[in-house]
Amino acid sequence: MIDAIAPVSSAPASSRDGKATRIRLLDFRSPQMRAFHVTWLAFFLCFFAWFGTAPLMKVIRGELGLSDAQVKNTIIASVAITIVARLVVGWLCDRYGPRLTYTWLLLIGALPVMGIGFATSYESFLVLRLCIGVIGASFVITQFHTSLMFAPNVVGTANATTAGWGNLGGGVTQMAMPLVFGAFIALGFGEFWSWRLSMIIAGLVCWLIAGAYYFLTQDTPEGNFKELRAAGRLPASKALNGFFEVCRDSRVWALFFIYGACFGIELTINNVAALYFADNFGLGLATAGIVAALFGLMNVFARTLGGAFGDRFGNRYGLKGRVRWLFAAVCVEGVLLMLFSRMTTLPLAIVSLVLFSLFVQMSEGATYSVVPFVSKNALGAVSGIVGAGGNFGAVSAGFLLKGFDGWTTGLFVLGGIVSAVSFLAFMVRFSEADDPALAKGASELRSSPVQEFVSEGA
Repeated sequence: MIDAIAPVSSAPASSRDGKATRIRLLDFRSPQMRAFHVTWLAFFLCFFAWFGTAPLMKVIRGELGLSDAQVKNTIIASVAITIVARLVVGWLCDRYGPRLTYTWLLLIGALPVMGIGFATSYESFLVLRLCIGVIGASFVITQFHTSLMFAPNVVGTANATTAGWGNLGGGVTQMAMPLVFGAFIALGFGEFWSWRLSMIIAGLVCWLIAGAYYFLTQDTPEGNFKELRAAGRLPASKALNGFFEVCRDSRVWALFFIYGACFGIELTINNVAALYFADNFGLGLATAGIVAALFGLMNVFARTLGGAFGDRFGNRYGLKGRVRWLFAAVCVEGVLLMLFSRMTTLPLAIVSLVLFSLFVQMSEGATYSVVPFVSKNALGAVSGIVGAGGNFGAVSAGFLLKGFDGWTTGLFVLGGIVSAVSFLAFMVRFSEADDPALAKGASELRSSPVQEFVSEGA
């Protein structure tokens, strides 16, 4: 699909198909880097809103009189509908392009974010928490858009960075929402209105970024899907056929479960971390939020590191190198989760949480350094299915944790499952014809993605 797009002569450091071969962090003019910056910011705000209630659950639990089982049900609900949403959004990206898909998702997804501020019972809170999960499909568009804009030598780094900086919203919300809540308390609103107004503000910000996405980005280096198809420069959409074709590819389902074992675990920890530290170590709301935020804040660099290593191994050893790195990262992630669950003192729990977080997010970056090479003609479908695997993993982890009293034993078992799932990486195989690092004339794409990222961002 994208192979039909001609090169962009005005775009700096571009490959023959117009995709950027470098990540220029200070470039806000080229369409590739505008998409890079706007898409990570949009995903950041979506993630912030998606998990905005998590650090306030101690207050919400008391006000709505929620039992532990009901709290865990809302955690499952928050990620459940995203499974379906990501599948649909992947198909929409292939059909309509990322610009329109992201704009409408932000406009629609902001409604339940604001609506949860009017929840007055367990039932209404549960339904709205379920609906908020739609906004989590923003991840698929983020990965799809950067995959269209960046060449194979840096696409893993680009995907990992936009997703990682977006996921950072999950860490920032752990610190920021208690502060926003406290600010409303200081203004005299009381607990009843303070957490509600905090969520309404989060929804309004999503509406603002929807406008920015529509006016500041374009679908590809040369323009939008609609105009390119009208000019005969992009084939007519066969998104549905591509979706069914991708569904028959066993590699996609292996990546589906692998992503469930990394991003699914991140979603789970984002939902439970504040409660975990409050219940196990007796921390207050603000302190528990700050400690829990350390997990998400690793996204500043950890996911980028995972994608950059994927690019480095891919440029040197081909797609087999990317896959082997993915296996190693996920396997170590599982071991570190088991270690974290065994910690009984706060300092050791924090250290093990940070190490565990490093490998969770590197695993996510490693996964999406492989995804763009599975199918060039149905990239949205692949991104959507693999992305849905993350939420499937979160839902599965939620049900597993419901089967245990407290958190410790459930997290230990979960870590063992993650390490076992990592072996599915060996099902992901490619032919030499699919491998840009082994293909003829690919020497121009062998530069180090880490070096390019750092030098161009300086």
